[in-house]
Amino acid sequence: MSPSAAGHASASARHRRTPQSLRAKLAVSFAAVAAGVTALVGFLSYDAAARLVRVDQQAVFGEVVHDLRQQVGRQRLAPGDFTSGDPDHDGPRDDLTRPAGTVVQVLGPRGAVLDRGNPALPVDTAARRTADATAAGTVVEDDDVEIHDDAYRMATVALGGGRGAVQVAQEFSDTEDLLRELQKRTVLFAGAVVVAAGLFGWWLARRITSRLVRLAETAEVVASTGRLDVAVPVAGGDEVGSLGRSFDRMLGRLARSVEDQRRLVQDAGHELRTPLTSLRTNISLLRRIEELPPAAREELVADLAEESRELTDLVNELVDLAAGKEDDEPVVEVALAETAEDVAALARRRTGRTVTVRAEGDTAIAGRPAQLQRALTNLVENAAKFDAAGTAPIEIAVTRTSGGVRVEVLDRGPGLDEGDMDRVFDRFYRAPAARSLPGSGLGLSIVREVAAGHDGVPFAARRAGGGAVIGFTVKGAGRPAGCGD
Repeated sequence: MSPSAAGHASASARHRRTPQSLRAKLAVSFAAVAAGVTALVGFLSYDAAARLVRVDQQAVFGEVVHDLRQQVGRQRLAPGDFTSGDPDHDGPRDDLTRPAGTVVQVLGPRGAVLDRGNPALPVDTAARRTADATAAGTVVEDDDVEIHDDAYRMATVALGGGRGAVQVAQEFSDTEDLLRELQKRTVLFAGAVVVAAGLFGWWLARRITSRLVRLAETAEVVASTGRLDVAVPVAGGDEVGSLGRSFDRMLGRLARSVEDQRRLVQDAGHELRTPLTSLRTNISLLRRIEELPPAAREELVADLAEESRELTDLVNELVDLAAGKEDDEPVVEVALAETAEDVAALARRRTGRTVTVRAEGDTAIAGRPAQLQRALTNLVENAAKFDAAGTAPIEIAVTRTSGGVRVEVLDRGPGLDEGDMDRVFDRFYRAPAARSLPGSGLGLSIVREVAAGHDGVPFAARRAGGGAVIGFTVKGAGRPAGCGD
């Protein structure tokens, strides 16, 4: 494989990988955003739920302990009042177990267990001292008591006078188990959301990039084959659709440019053959110029000069036409009335003809002065060429219209035939009556190009009383250089 072929294959491989990587990036980005949002929402939700459950349980237990302390402080209660033998279930013990399902255990003097709880609560030194306390309502709390591998919070409240104490406990390990299960399910749910978001992101990225892939494939076909007539996908009203339409317009303009270039080369080759053939013939006669009579010599030299002049004019016209819109001449403010005066003065010196200028209104536009002068010069030279008798002046009319400026050149020549009206601005077209006259057939083509470059159009018509009216309209070629906002 040649280096160029290898480079092309490598570029093609990179091109094929690009849509896949873009698709993967979009999918990963979508999943990452979903993961971040899900993790944040899940964490905040779990934290809020856990706090609410824990605080609520702790508040309920604190309220039970508070009520117990107030109860033993107001009444002189004995340990027997809290035993589980109350048949009506309306004693002080039931008041403790109803709100939160607490475990109750009754202690006698010196911490002796009188009524064991279910499960049995531990009695440590602090609990015994509380049972012997003289002040009713003395409390000792322990928020982390382990009973049979279960976690409890426990409080011991003294009955006073050394009569004993009541122990209440609330299990919270089952709540923690519930919260751990909630945490696990939250994590699983978040994972499922991330996976679903990744799959949806992949589908969405595939849907979004499918048109980009088709555009890339179209560009690859254009780059590899050079074809400009490839169908471009332009569906959709979003940025991708706009890109497709812009790419389609670009290919259309490229195709027209290539076609114009091809036609220019073909037409130029056809037009160059005639003067070149004549020059070759005359040059071959130069070898026998000494054998020719003086009159023939003069005719030969004059013919050579004329052919070389026409060839020079043709080449210059071709160069100007080929440059066309690619001209780098800056856009400035141009007063077309002044340009017409300059062109008229130049035409008077060159042809000796009377050229008048008539201007109406403000004729200033934003344009390229050299191009506009060249177009106007071509029109005046065309009028002088066809009106060879020179009996009437050539008129240049420059008038302001609602849409821009209108430039007309009026002559009293033979006028235009009906069939020539639509073709006089075509490249290399020459009317039958003009084929014997000098010229390249490109002058009016340049007028058309200059008018198009200034957002205008050329026109041609018969003049009342004989002759022709040929000109163009201009609106402007953009913002004048150096103008501020």
